[in-house]
This record gives sequence, C-alpha cells and structure tokens, in this order.
Amino acid sequence: MAGLYVHIPFCKKRCLYCDFYSTTLLGRQEEYVAALCKEIKARKDEAGEPIRTIYIGGGTPSTLKAEDIARLLQTIGTQGAEEITMELNPGDAMEEYLRRIREAGVNRLSMGVQSFQDELLRFIGRRHNAQQAIDAVHMAQKAGFENISIDLMYALPGQTMAQWKADIETALGLGVQHISSYGLMYEDGTALTQMRDRGEIEPIDEETENAMYDYLCERLKEAGVEHYEVSNFALPGYEAKHNSSYWDGTPYIGVGAGAHSYIGNVRSWNPDDIEAYMAGIERGDLVRESETLSEKDLYNERIMLGLRTKKGILVSDVDVRNANEMVTRMRGKNPLLRVTEDGRLVATQKGIHVLNRIIEELMI
Repeated sequence: MAGLYVHIPFCKKRCLYCDFYSTTLLGRQEEYVAALCKEIKARKDEAGEPIRTIYIGGGTPSTLKAEDIARLLQTIGTQGAEEITMELNPGDAMEEYLRRIREAGVNRLSMGVQSFQDELLRFIGRRHNAQQAIDAVHMAQKAGFENISIDLMYALPGQTMAQWKADIETALGLGVQHISSYGLMYEDGTALTQMRDRGEIEPIDEETENAMYDYLCERLKEAGVEHYEVSNFALPGYEAKHNSSYWDGTPYIGVGAGAHSYIGNVRSWNPDDIEAYMAGIERGDLVRESETLSEKDLYNERIMLGLRTKKGILVSDVDVRNANEMVTRMRGKNPLLRVTEDGRLVATQKGIHVLNRIIEELMI
C-alpha cells in the first residue's frame, strides 16, 4: 500500500525557522490547484499499489479554500484511504471551514501550534496566539475530528523549562491523540540562523535542550502517550500512518512544487519553484530530478530511519563490520543501544541524544 503527499507551498508569512519550500504568492493558488489536479491524474497510480494514506502538507494548506481541498481529494479518489491528514495553521481555524474539510474527507488534522506562550509565538513569527491554538483544537473536535495532532517546539531562544512544562500540560489537557515535538534546528539560510550568526539571539545550551526532551518523554509516558518515533508520540492506535511510511520504506508519491517521491529504489523530486512547476505541468513535460539508490544507500537508510523508531532494526541486519561497535555500545550501566527479546536493536533514552553519531558509525 502506498502513500500520497500533496505539497501546498503557500504561506501568508514565513516563520523565522522554516526551510521548507514556500511562497507568499497567494494570488497563484487557483492555477496551482489546477496544476496539482493534472499531476495527480497523471501520477496517482505510479506506485503500482492502492493509495492507503494521503497527507496534505506545506507551506500552509489551510490557506486554500475548503472547495479546493475537496477538489484535490476528489481528484485523488479517497476510496480505501485509511488516513487523510491535512496540516492546519491554528489562525485559519473556523467552524465552517473545519466542517467542510471534514465532509470532503479529511479525517486527521496536524496543527502547527509550536507553543502556548504568546511571546515565543510572536518571536518565531507564527500568525496565531495561544488562545487561538486552544480554540482551534476545540473547534476541530466540535467539527467531528477524532484524530488530531499538534506540533510543539522546544529549545527556542529564551524558552524556560517552566514554560515548556506548561506547554506540555496544556497540550495534554486538550485531549489530542498525537503530539509531534521537535527541538529548534538552525537551518542554513533561514532568518533565525542569520540572527544567531549576527549574535542577536543566544541558542539554548545542549544540556537544557536534552533536559527538555527527557521531561517531554517522561511526562507523556506518565500520561499514557506512547513514544513511537524520536519526535512523535501517540495514544495507542493513533500513530501517524502516513509518516510511518517514510520510516519503513513504504512507497509514496509526492505531487506539487518541491515534493519528493520514493518508489522502489528510486527517489525523485519536483522543482521547488511554483512557476517552473506550473509551466511544466501545463506543457506536459514537468522535469523531475531523480536518483537511484544503491544497495549501500538502501542499507544506510534502513539504519538511519529504523533507529528513529521504537521498533529499531534487526540485529541480524547490522553490517558485520559494525558488530564490535554495536556490542560495545550495549555494555555498561548506561548503554546507548539495547537489544529486545525479539532480536531488535533499539536506541535508549541516552542513545537518542547522540543518535546521529550512532547512526553515522553504524553506516557503511
């Protein structure tokens, strides 16, 4: 079973930290949706398998009209799709809009809350405030959404542990089914990274960032929310099916400007420019770049993605050249890796803090 990702690049304003392809050219939305529908019709059977999950991401998909969302889903055909997720900016939430996208087929929302602290939201450039985020969740629940995920960020400049703990409690009090949580990353070329490089902001120190992450894991576990991937937590049965396809090698098709696809051992991607994208679709010769993954590439991806999840990787799949290193890491009072009863290698809480280094050393 395959996944389908639909990229909506439009944003009313750019956040300081974001490095995803986006544009503020909101006046081009109608023709962009038309181009998307053409690409969907041409490619939706490309994986050779039924579409099981659909994810409408961005950018900010909730800048589109509800009828545009309905048009996209009608073009895809949602029969047999188990999970249809749409990203939503809390500032765009209105009862009628939520009701209409629910009727169109969206059955899961991913809300970019990031924080319930107004001063932090203003700093990172979010359009909503804390109360709007809370109201958005309540409105979505009233509209019939029973599968809601919210994003929370930690290690923001100036963020205190007390604020972080308060954000987690607010999130738990909302009764959402899923939480994705990410430490702030200073990506090349973003406004936030430029501010850091100019000395205008001071990044949170590594010790505090690790403490924030550890508290998140401990508190959500206490609340019965399962930690199933490094940055993702869910009530039992509410793990993100579409995102899980990225971690377990399930094929997926990506449509829209800048969207990536993965089928077999080939990864391809559309141009990250809406003008080039729409012109290519109109001509019928959209140029996509691609790469064919070697056996080494595929092995390294299994290591990298598998160790991010609670399932880990099979010990028997680890290259023999790394066996001694693996065993060494499992020894001692505070191991970075552990072996489960069914023979899988899983990162410990301590190991997650240095997971990139572990993965790099296990790669070939």
